[in-house]
Amino acid sequence: MTAHSHWRSLAFATALTVTLPAAGAGEKIIIDQGYDDQTRIAVVPFGTPGDDDAGIAPVVSFDLARSGQFDPLPPENMLSLPTRPEEVFFRDWRVLGVEYVVVGRMWELGAGELVTSYHLLDVFNERELLSGRLAAPAAKRRDIAHRISDEVFEQITGIPGAFSTRIIYVLALDAGTPHARYRLEIADSDGERARTLFDSDQPLLSASWSPDAKRVAYVSFESGRQAVVIQNLVTGERTRVAEYRGLNGAPVFSPDGNRLALVLSRDGNPEIYVKDLVGGDLRRITRYPSAIDTEPSWTPDGDSLIFTSDRGGRPQIYQLELATSMVERLTFQGDYNARARLLPDGQHLVYVHRRNGTYHIAWQALEREDVRVLTETSLDESPSIAPNGTMLIYATQDRGRGILAVVSIDGRVRYRLPSAEGDVREPAWSPYIDALSPSSGH
Repeated sequence: MTAHSHWRSLAFATALTVTLPAAGAGEKIIIDQGYDDQTRIAVVPFGTPGDDDAGIAPVVSFDLARSGQFDPLPPENMLSLPTRPEEVFFRDWRVLGVEYVVVGRMWELGAGELVTSYHLLDVFNERELLSGRLAAPAAKRRDIAHRISDEVFEQITGIPGAFSTRIIYVLALDAGTPHARYRLEIADSDGERARTLFDSDQPLLSASWSPDAKRVAYVSFESGRQAVVIQNLVTGERTRVAEYRGLNGAPVFSPDGNRLALVLSRDGNPEIYVKDLVGGDLRRITRYPSAIDTEPSWTPDGDSLIFTSDRGGRPQIYQLELATSMVERLTFQGDYNARARLLPDGQHLVYVHRRNGTYHIAWQALEREDVRVLTETSLDESPSIAPNGTMLIYATQDRGRGILAVVSIDGRVRYRLPSAEGDVREPAWSPYIDALSPSSGH
């Protein structure tokens, strides 16, 4: 078998195999590594009518901790438990080496509605940096906590927080047995509150988000053949948008949400197409009959596609300008680079990179050939970037089981999301979500 035909076989085998674990199934995040110069912060238990924190402060503390940039003070080490700014004695927090304090309280408004007020205080300058109030149903307490985390993170770092986002992934149960089941799962960015979007006894693959986070596209084999499905997260409605002869795979929404890039072999060879989701038109983008062109993704401006191709003999990353069909090769280091995604700034790239026979996630600046390996695990695949561009989630292996892991773009922060059951792969990080909106569907 030639190298080219071997990669072709491997590509299709990968596309038809689903074996990896879901996050948030009862086990906690394991933080492997963070920054050396973490910011010391105290998130004081929030006051409630029943002197019960209602779970807000622990979620905010953990959100900030898993960013790798903060070192939250445990409540048992706090000298006092203020819930209002005027109750904060800055001297006490300076003694503890705390730089920032978050205080807040909650009360019932009626009809199951909760009001939460919160404040961020700068200890050394003895001033209030942030004050806010949120009203939401009691069932959305975790969403309230994530929103507070986002605002605190942005106020201190200058970078929008992404704690309120979601992840989707494929969970395989009893894979390789007659009882195998495959579930498309959605969860908070920390893996909690996982729920099933779709369940099948046939593989599910390649899930991706629409830019408004109200739809997801994925590949399903439920009819006995590959089909690309779009599912509305608000209504649950599912629509098959591609079920041609042969391969139908790797769907990804355009930045405006009106087009879908995907891989089809309807004309005999795997090529990249763009489908207009409004008018229904289908346009073939690549034409290279002696190669596999696959794994498309969009540039932030929607004018170009990044994709994987072995047209040079080995899998490498290319960029195609849609207006001119001009193609440029982007990766040159190593004999295997695939599944690329651009950061929101459009200037940097992450992808699967093989080094010394091991698959890792790598980062590269487009303006220069500066490749940096971000992960230290093995069999790493399917990187997906947080909307603020600071972290990425990927699938990997831990003691023979597939898990989800997160690494910062600079490689300095790493944590894992273990699972209590099954195997998971192909995670996708959502765009920004307003989870407190009644019409969010989340």
